[in-house]
Amino acid sequence: MTTAQERTELLNKIGLAAQNKAALGQVLGTGSIGEAHEGMDGRLQATIRINPDELTWDPSILVMPHEGDIELELVNDDLNTHCALLPSNGDRKFIWLVNHSRGRATLNLDGPGYYWFGSPTGNDEGRGLTGAIVVLGDAPPEARLDRPEQPRP
Repeated sequence: MTTAQERTELLNKIGLAAQNKAALGQVLGTGSIGEAHEGMDGRLQATIRINPDELTWDPSILVMPHEGDIELELVNDDLNTHCALLPSNGDRKFIWLVNHSRGRATLNLDGPGYYWFGSPTGNDEGRGLTGAIVVLGDAPPEARLDRPEQPRP
């Protein structure tokens, strides 16, 4: 879990604290921030959990250093049943998370940007169980607009 000061420092380091940096600006004013790490096989890996009685993802913002495949382990430590509706190119992934359970999902996120996820069960999302996967990087040349160079911060 990140403290308020650590959160601010991490947002600045990654580039999420200002508009037109690594992303469009700060997102999700609550929760912690985590970074995906590369495993021995070169695939990104991360764990996201629901802590007891918090109704937030931990971390609520997961940062991927680049696009590609990521293997997520989802853990529901809460006393209630939740689920995870996750983004992935081609098709979204759905995992049912009964209380005190875990699941795995392999996602493919092939471009920079925000990818939102949540738990559409009951009113979980309305009560705060939403998160974002932020993929760092720049748009590939073929996806850029044909226009003059723009000033970059």
